[in-house]
Amino acid sequence: MRRIGLLSDTHGFLPERLFIFFEKVDEIWHAGDIGTMDVADRLANFKPFRAVYGNIDSQEIRSVYPQHQRFLCEGTEVWMTHIGGYPGRYDRFVKPEIFLNPPKLFISGHSHILKVINDHKLGLLHINPGAAGYYGFHKVCTAVRFIIDGEEIKDLEIWEKERNKIVKSE
Repeated sequence: MRRIGLLSDTHGFLPERLFIFFEKVDEIWHAGDIGTMDVADRLANFKPFRAVYGNIDSQEIRSVYPQHQRFLCEGTEVWMTHIGGYPGRYDRFVKPEIFLNPPKLFISGHSHILKVINDHKLGLLHINPGAAGYYGFHKVCTAVRFIIDGEEIKDLEIWEKERNKIVKSE
């Protein structure tokens, strides 16, 4: 059993309250648009860390983190990428592979909109954790945590905070 903390679209800003939300997770995964190596380093120094780069990320971040990560976690195949779309509207670069070889858990970011959708056609769960950072059009900052136990994905919890109630210097 692994407890996962998942976030995306920090854009160089990491709310301190997320460290409390992620306190009891085993790993933290970031679905892109990290923004700065400082954000990645702070998360990596806190818990074991996986990430993919997003469309706003620098060459420095891209040299450390890949565009896609496919891996096994507790017997569950995971595919994490930044721009992936969602069930019924997968990104054109994801579409061929996801239909040929669907994972059990498909994670993407980019939209700044929290989504958790079962794709019954492909037999997968899609999670987009929304945007944890301050920058963007979203009004609420979000992240999620959940448990992977064998092939079961369960106990998903959402962290949310109104963006205007987060202090920029936090």
